[in-house]
Amino acid sequence: MYSINPSRRSFLKTTARMAAGSFAIPYVITSTAFGQGNIPPASERVTVGHIGVGGQGSGLLRGFLGVAHCQSVAVCDAFQSRREIRAQQIDKHYADRIGKAGYGRCAMFEDFRELLAREDIDAVVIATPDHWHVPIALAATRAGKDIYVEKPLGLSIRQNKAIRTAVRQYGNIFQYGTQQRSFNQHCGFACELLKNGYLGALKEINVVAPGGAEGGSTEPIPVPEGFNYDLWLGPAPKSPYTKDRCTNKGTWYVYDNALGFIAGWGAHPLDVMHWGYPHIPVEYEGTGVIPTQGLFDTIKTWDIRGRFASGVKFTFKDGGPDRTTFVGEEGWVSAGRGGIEASSKSLLSVKIKPDQIHLLKSTNHYRGFIDSVKSRSTPVSPIESAVQSDFISHLSDIAVRTGRKITWDPAKEEIIGDAMAKRLMHRPVATENSVLAY
Repeated sequence: MYSINPSRRSFLKTTARMAAGSFAIPYVITSTAFGQGNIPPASERVTVGHIGVGGQGSGLLRGFLGVAHCQSVAVCDAFQSRREIRAQQIDKHYADRIGKAGYGRCAMFEDFRELLAREDIDAVVIATPDHWHVPIALAATRAGKDIYVEKPLGLSIRQNKAIRTAVRQYGNIFQYGTQQRSFNQHCGFACELLKNGYLGALKEINVVAPGGAEGGSTEPIPVPEGFNYDLWLGPAPKSPYTKDRCTNKGTWYVYDNALGFIAGWGAHPLDVMHWGYPHIPVEYEGTGVIPTQGLFDTIKTWDIRGRFASGVKFTFKDGGPDRTTFVGEEGWVSAGRGGIEASSKSLLSVKIKPDQIHLLKSTNHYRGFIDSVKSRSTPVSPIESAVQSDFISHLSDIAVRTGRKITWDPAKEEIIGDAMAKRLMHRPVATENSVLAY
């Protein structure tokens, strides 16, 4: 049975107190601290706070509620209605599990900093709009929390480097929200076929993801009651509220808040590519369409071509569903959320031998994260791979926006030979509108 290292937990609490200042809120321990019904005792539980509980955040919440040895104790969202609904959902879930009505112990916060200041929270799940992923994750690392971060990662290459540095410095457990590493076992099997030589020498990798969208209203309207729009914007540039800006599409397709589906959906097949072939291309060139009317202004369609330092060719296109295809001299295999295909039936019936490379270590992405928190082991979707695969989205985006060939130095982790393109590795933070400096 797993147990939390007391010295580790004490260290995290001390770090949280130092980072949190006066926000600390006492945690109420009930009889379930000693274990009751289906609830493990507190010493065996990981306490979790959820930051961002909208569409994807609510789905993640349901997933973590299904993990027996963790307990969701707090929710945070700029929408009052969302945090109230999710807190009620959590309270009812635990009340039903212990057979007692009125089990109300989930705290609600509008400001994520207050949640991070709680000393009783071990880990946080970050499922905010994309532009908040790294800023909140950075604050969480400094507060001593382990972090599950929804994909995509940063809004820039520089942000990605910053969160990787922080995780290394503070020793936090980091799980990336690329769930196919756990829930889509055939994706890992495709990577194992490549790694164990069943495809022969690798020739090329072809990646496909769903494209973006255009449209969206730009007409300013009043901010709804019960929604802290300034907090929602945070480090993003100040912009008027419209009926489409804070919807799913608004958070996916507005460049101030996201890179678009070149990262938002691209994260999945690019992650599979990096899982099977842990390198990133060194050259990128191609075309794409960026809408010029309406609110949505991320890349809608793209066609990227490039190569790895090894000479392996690489393509990345829109037109989903998502798929990663490894092409070798002796065969090919193609995997995505929808399933797996191969050049021959015999490839799909391969049994990976005990002494060969095995990648399939997790069957539940949420439980895998909690297990790693308790054992202090590296989870299936670690920070190193998250950063590298997200770099590919950014470099592809930069190639389209500049209209030029982009050359990447994997050792220095920077664009070379193009000063203008290199500047796009960073996006200035709108500090005049930010509630968090980093």
